[in-house]
Amino acid sequence: MKPSNLVAIKGLSHLLQLLTCILLLTPSFSKGDRKIYIVYMGKYPKDMEITDSFHTSMVQSVLPRKNGVVSVIPNRIYNVETSRSWDFLNFPENVPRTNLESDIIVGVLDTGIWTNSSSFSDEGFGPPPQKWKGTCNNFTCNNKVIGAKYFCIGGNFEPEDIISPTDTTGHGSHYTSIAAGNPVPNANLFGLGLGTARGGVPSACIAVYKVCWTSGCRTADILAAFDAAIADGVDIISISVGSAGHRK
Repeated sequence: MKPSNLVAIKGLSHLLQLLTCILLLTPSFSKGDRKIYIVYMGKYPKDMEITDSFHTSMVQSVLPRKNGVVSVIPNRIYNVETSRSWDFLNFPENVPRTNLESDIIVGVLDTGIWTNSSSFSDEGFGPPPQKWKGTCNNFTCNNKVIGAKYFCIGGNFEPEDIISPTDTTGHGSHYTSIAAGNPVPNANLFGLGLGTARGGVPSACIAVYKVCWTSGCRTADILAAFDAAIADGVDIISISVGSAGHRK
């Protein structure tokens, strides 16, 4: 493996444990020669503070000797996917609810979101839960969609891409509405499929992490979004992507 862009990850003992991504740009190679790899280095040392100096020392230890490396994978490209309805899962609209749902924050990793959809209106919502630590980057949020960030490590945007958490394909908005969208009565497509569009946890708040672009969804961006979502304080992370040629 040539010296290249490395994303070094330490601390992935299970799905929701802290992920840390480090991007190392090696200037001795042309842009066309550079590739991104994900380097998994096991758990963080106990009681180790996560600092810039720790990140730097970790990358320096990887380059010359590969000490502590558990695995190395290329930065693959995935395609967006979606889910089936809650009715199909036998989760009807009148299922008993709890007031605790309003304190839940659902983090969605996908193509972004359209906040002008009725699914994401903040009517009747109060301020974000006190545990929330996230922000909205180049985007206007509300009390329903309380966080929005985007990730494109390497910065390879296509002309069709909007460099913000704004959805350009509709997939992210659709998928987010399935996870935590408000109930929207009389939803239909030209009169077909008339019914109520709703999310699994409609009273929950939403944090959006845009990781999918015109060219697809890359591993490094997905892992960076996991890292950010956990640090921001989300309770649930929802993602629906698959490798090329694979469909659910």
